[in-house]
Amino acid sequence: MSQKRSASIEAAVIGYGLGGRVFHAPLIASTAGMRVCAIVTRNAERRSQAARDFPDAKLFDDADALFAALEDIELVVVASPNRTHAPYALRALEAGRHVVVDKPFATNPADARRVQAEAARRKLVVSPFQNRRWDGDFLTLRRLIDDGVFGEVRRFESRFERWRPNPRGDWRESGDAAEGGGLLFDLGAHLVDQALLLFGPASTVYAEADLRRDGVHAEDDAFVAITHVSGVRSHLWMNALVSQAGARFRVVGRRATYAKYGLDGQEDALRAGKRPGDPEWGEDPSQWGQLATGDDTMRVIRTERGAYERYYAQVALAIRAGALPPVDVADAAPCLEVIEAAHRSVREGLVVRMGD
Repeated sequence: MSQKRSASIEAAVIGYGLGGRVFHAPLIASTAGMRVCAIVTRNAERRSQAARDFPDAKLFDDADALFAALEDIELVVVASPNRTHAPYALRALEAGRHVVVDKPFATNPADARRVQAEAARRKLVVSPFQNRRWDGDFLTLRRLIDDGVFGEVRRFESRFERWRPNPRGDWRESGDAAEGGGLLFDLGAHLVDQALLLFGPASTVYAEADLRRDGVHAEDDAFVAITHVSGVRSHLWMNALVSQAGARFRVVGRRATYAKYGLDGQEDALRAGKRPGDPEWGEDPSQWGQLATGDDTMRVIRTERGAYERYYAQVALAIRAGALPPVDVADAAPCLEVIEAAHRSVREGLVVRMGD
């Protein structure tokens, strides 16, 4: 199939639920040199919303129709149900298109590696959408670690807890691991990615998971303990039924401890129709973190601005200038290996040694 290259990077978004409508399409539209030119959704309400949001974009009922009409499209963004992520990514690569894949990148590590290998073979850009690497509090935490503020980090605690007592009734709450349902694939994909990025590969994984709300069939309360090869221990919590959340981050080091409460505000800003470049975009809407040292000194650490816009800006550079993608596709399989080990730990009630 031939492809025409336009001045802007023409992007097609597969799926117009939360991921496609709130994150991908607005961030693409806010990126210089990129344009949303096609959207795939068969849901009538979402189709009407897509037409209002992007009146110049072509609308397709299904991915088959899109893949039959890729001529001017240079980038395919996969924001469809989790089980379709790897198959659609492979189809886009086989058609010679660059690809962004929402989290989780796939539902198992083997599929992630297949996508990685196909991208390498065709010399195309493929990148997992791990936007929370650009949360303001995570950017702040990375800077503190890089500056050596903690000395030797011993424990990393990370929570993503919400109060959502009424299930939405979608596949995320009803699908099994093969469907990519449950919080381990949803919020866990972010928390595990951040832990591995900060402290390196896992040596052991232990997990607990429960179904707390009536009507759900996939875990909505989970805990994952990772012992990293580096010796750091990461404790990760994700929950949909917490009305008083714990610290978003707590880092314990030899010389200092840092605690930060409240979630990054960029998701809420996007939901409210705000965009990168708006006044106060990326500013922390919650309280800043505090750093405590052994001499009882406590100081407030200003949270850096969140910067989701950097993701697609870097995608554009990777496509047009051969720069590195914002998230390396090689990071996808290790994250999924930890999630796979967590599911096994829950089933068998044991600590999983990676590689066993």
